[in-house]
Amino acid sequence: MIYAIGDIHGCSNALNKLIDKLPFQKADTLIFLGDYIDRGANSKEVVNAILSLKKRHKNIITLRGNHEEMLLEFWHGKLDFSIWAYNGALATFRSYDVRKVEEIDSAHLDFFQQTRYYYETEDYIFVHAGLAPGIPLEKQSRGSMLWIREEFIYSDCNFGKIVVFGHTPLQSPLVMPNKIGIDTGCVYGGELTSVALPEMKFFSVKCYA
Repeated sequence: MIYAIGDIHGCSNALNKLIDKLPFQKADTLIFLGDYIDRGANSKEVVNAILSLKKRHKNIITLRGNHEEMLLEFWHGKLDFSIWAYNGALATFRSYDVRKVEEIDSAHLDFFQQTRYYYETEDYIFVHAGLAPGIPLEKQSRGSMLWIREEFIYSDCNFGKIVVFGHTPLQSPLVMPNKIGIDTGCVYGGELTSVALPEMKFFSVKCYA
């Protein structure tokens, strides 16, 4: 069984409650779709929880969201801080109680750097934001995988496999023939959602600050 979890954004209590709710077994695979940090109050606790899970289970896949990308780009001098700040960076600095990215726990910085842009199985492609229609997976840009919205969501393109994504907050999971969206806006007062595949069973918990 595969379980995918949508955007967490520092909502550690919701993550812990959702993990407790999942009938996750050691042989199963758990895939996080990115955006662990920013906006919500407990980014550090979210990463700690995932690192703890990775110590206990070998089949944990952590994808990169646009928020982890912004942290890394700012750290390496490739992004103006105002852009990241507009997207919730200050909440992350408060959570870590630091003033500079390099002051964040080294294990957490390693975690961010080791995240993947996508993960592929026989039947599914897991990615943070989506894919640009009509472009082979191996030629997709990082920008599309991290930031794309309407062009992907409203597309009926056959991507070869069902694309499971987050990034765009929805009131409820989106299920279409070519895609499944599971960002249900936890940090905005919605829910944190997971989908179990191939059963297509959804698990959700309300946001807990």
